Amino acid sequence: MTSQEIIKQTISFVKNTLKNAEGGHDWFHIERVYKNSLLIAKHEPVDTFIVALGALLHDIADSKFYDGDETVGPKMARTFLAKLPLDAAVVEHVIQIIENISFKTSLEGKHRFTSAELDVVQDADRLDAIGAIGIARTFNYGGFKNRAIYDPEIPPKLDMTKAEYKASTAPTVNHFYEKLLLLKDKMNTKTGKQLAVKRHEFMALYLQQFYAEWEGKV
Repeated sequence: MTSQEIIKQTISFVKNTLKNAEGGHDWFHIERVYKNSLLIAKHEPVDTFIVALGALLHDIADSKFYDGDETVGPKMARTFLAKLPLDAAVVEHVIQIIENISFKTSLEGKHRFTSAELDVVQDADRLDAIGAIGIARTFNYGGFKNRAIYDPEIPPKLDMTKAEYKASTAPTVNHFYEKLLLLKDKMNTKTGKQLAVKRHEFMALYLQQFYAEWEGKV
């Protein structure tokens, strides 16, 4: 089985697994991260095959939809990858990407695993969390969880621990300050940093308009 055949089979698996997923974490999210990963990978010294598999499987079972259980995704990915003709080192690398890609993992203040491939996929995933699409995904998830859009009496909570972040039920606008606006400065690659600038500026402009409308000034 060629690498392209493996990628094709992985795409089919992910599409089928996420066919009923929440709109911000569905196949289209995976597809965008996959495309951005390949774009960034062109400018980085990485194994593009590992990047592709990591991007396609990074959100196969997001813990927020499994009662916070962070082991479901890696287990599901490992079971799938075990059926393919892959070197054990490749499988382990992909699993490490899945286990270490999330923003909340960075809140632990320690790096459990690092690789150039993880850097690429993480940047691509973070790019999809900001800008116009990031805003749409954020409010989609807030609605999915029946959260308030905004409450002036509930300020954003900065410097949260991983446990606090996972347990948060704050209004959706707070998420901009607790995560989204922080991502531009957390990009790993040169390309990721460049792509993040315009998306970051768009979010800042959106919030300016949001508050003006909230106050009845425009």
